[in-house]
Parts: sequence; C-alpha cells; structure tokens
Amino acid sequence: MLLDRHMKKTVLIGATSDTSRYAFIASAMLAEYNHVFVPIGIKNGKVLGRDILDIRNKPPVDNVDTITLYISQAVQAAHYDYLLSLNPRRIIFNPGTENPEFEIIANKKGVETLNACTLVLLRLGRY
Repeated sequence: MLLDRHMKKTVLIGATSDTSRYAFIASAMLAEYNHVFVPIGIKNGKVLGRDILDIRNKPPVDNVDTITLYISQAVQAAHYDYLLSLNPRRIIFNPGTENPEFEIIANKKGVETLNACTLVLLRLGRY
C-alpha cells in the first residue's frame, strides 16, 4: 500500500515538552495536520503523549519522509551520519538552523533540503 502525504513520517530533531518552543509548536501542528511524527532530542519528557527519544542513542526510525531540524548548526555536525542513516527524502532547516555544509552533504546523498519554516509550510498546505 502506498502512503499518502498524511501517512509519511516526520522526525522532529530538537523535540521538547516546553510548550513555548517552536519545536513543540511544530509537533502540535504536525499532529493537527495528521502527520505522523517522531520526537527526538536530548531532553527527557513527552510531546503530545509521545516519549522524546534520545538522539545520543541514535534511535532507529523507519520509513522517514522528512527530518525537520530545531537544533543549531553547531549541534547538527555531531549528528550528520545518524540523520542521513534515517534515509529521509528531505531535510527542513527551520529558521536559525540553516547549515550550508550539511545541505551539501545531504544533497550529495540525494536528499532534498529546504531552508523553510515547518509551521508556514503546514499552514500553506505545502508540507
């Protein structure tokens, strides 16, 4: 069975249970728009009832369509190999996470990259 766009999985990197953070707001919007998401970060806690998986443990996630980043360029470098091992179709660099070096590496692996805002893409129906 082919997955429609609402069944494609998003891995949210930099997940937090802090409701004031954009990563949390993005999680809530992904859920609101019926997108499956996996919260991954370094903070313990839950996001909308889902446990935040610890990125340092490199949790396996299958069938990843999109990785949306909420961690800084400086923090991303330690996780390039892990993120690419998830075989995403695309990586979204949200405002403040832009990283030309990682974009080049991802593009060479055939991964689409976008410097965009997940919240705006969802609201515009372009996610």
